[in-house]
Amino acid sequence: MRGSRGAWVWLAAVGLFAAVAAAALRVAWPLLSPEVVATAPLDPQCELRRGPCSGTLPNGGRVRLELDPKDLPLLEPLAIDVRLDGLRAFGVEVDFAGVDMNMGYNRPTLLADGTGRYVGKTVLPVCVRQRMDWEARVLVRTPDGLMAAPFRFSTYKQKGG
Repeated sequence: MRGSRGAWVWLAAVGLFAAVAAAALRVAWPLLSPEVVATAPLDPQCELRRGPCSGTLPNGGRVRLELDPKDLPLLEPLAIDVRLDGLRAFGVEVDFAGVDMNMGYNRPTLLADGTGRYVGKTVLPVCVRQRMDWEARVLVRTPDGLMAAPFRFSTYKQKGG
């Protein structure tokens, strides 16, 4: 009888944990994977190491992204400069994600300067690989919903690092 009671307590604890985890996931899911209503096509010619890149959304709005310094260092502050043209935005974030490796949550919210320019900073983590491929997805909150413009780039680990 005593062993059966312990099993029930253990099952109740596991059930409670599962319910709390499911509720937390339900609340966090829109933050981790927001629903996007329009996406600009990825420009394979974009090279953020050379200068800013632009993407055009299906509604004609343009998103321009620039990162500085151009060598895109790891574990150092990286300035983000986004300029919007033809879009009314309530907010802009940039989601930095590894293309084929999960590098954790890195989505800074940018500050508006009132002229269609949004600025902020981030730090990119070091990867175990010599070369890491990234996607910086600019997320623009508009009256029509969330719009996205993806930009790809690579970072390189310093020799001996």
